[in-house]
Amino acid sequence: MANDRRKRLDQATYPDLDAMMAAYADAAVAIAREEYHQRLDYNSDSMVAFEAVLSEMAEKAGSELDYDYEVRLWGGYLGEVLRRRYAGGWEMTQYPGGMAAVPAVEVRGSRLFPLMKVYRRLTMGDTESIAAFFDMVTERLGKPAQVN
Repeated sequence: MANDRRKRLDQATYPDLDAMMAAYADAAVAIAREEYHQRLDYNSDSMVAFEAVLSEMAEKAGSELDYDYEVRLWGGYLGEVLRRRYAGGWEMTQYPGGMAAVPAVEVRGSRLFPLMKVYRRLTMGDTESIAAFFDMVTERLGKPAQVN
């Protein structure tokens, strides 16, 4: 099932970056439920469950982890939480100090790099806390956007 899901995501044609990242985020929600027994619901309260998924994944997988896929999956989820919370948008942009363009969430003139944050969390451990990152973003960006 996991391989089928991955194959569908990798082979799909998306109309834009928003649609692609939303598809990966939705897959992350399903995987969190099915494989990690955690509920992700795109709100700030799900950051504890999200951190638990990443911790368990890092412990189980070790060097066998396919970082490219996992970072798209879980970074897509983190980015979608931030995009929805602050009415932002996905864009391809150069990571500071990097050579390649990566997906980022633009919010109120700031660029957030959720895929890079997830990569750092998976490779550097819990010192790269997603919850601490989310709290820092919340402190800097303030109140969420009003949803009608």
